[in-house]
Amino acid sequence: MDRLDHLEHLDKHLVEELAQVARETVRDELREQSRKQRRTATLYAASGAAALYAGAAVALAVGLALAIGLPGWAAALITAAILGAAAYLLRGAARQGHGHSTPRAPQHVIGGSAPAAPPSGLGMPYPPMPPDAPARPDTHPEDSRHRA
Repeated sequence: MDRLDHLEHLDKHLVEELAQVARETVRDELREQSRKQRRTATLYAASGAAALYAGAAVALAVGLALAIGLPGWAAALITAAILGAAAYLLRGAARQGHGHSTPRAPQHVIGGSAPAAPPSGLGMPYPPMPPDAPARPDTHPEDSRHRA
């Protein structure tokens, strides 16, 4: 029995050692992946900052070019309107790219007006109405036409 106790102790020690090696391996791999992701994120942030300054320089150039023939305030207003329109178009393109769609009016509305949206803004308060009433299970659809 003493020998079995010794083997059991070796088994426990081996399992602990294997678990420690696995933990260290996973930790090293995660550390390496996070290092690569931090570097990529830093490069994206630097790229975004450079693009921001480039856009500001272009906006300034447009404003100065417009200021040649217009008062300064009008040139600045036109430049701001151009930038606002560009931002709106880019936002719309981003929404289409991610599957967001604008809510549409219902295709078939019974009674002339669509039901009001709930205060939560989550869409229609009721499921859409089918165009025809469902048939009773005990009758055949053709029988109901001949009764009327």
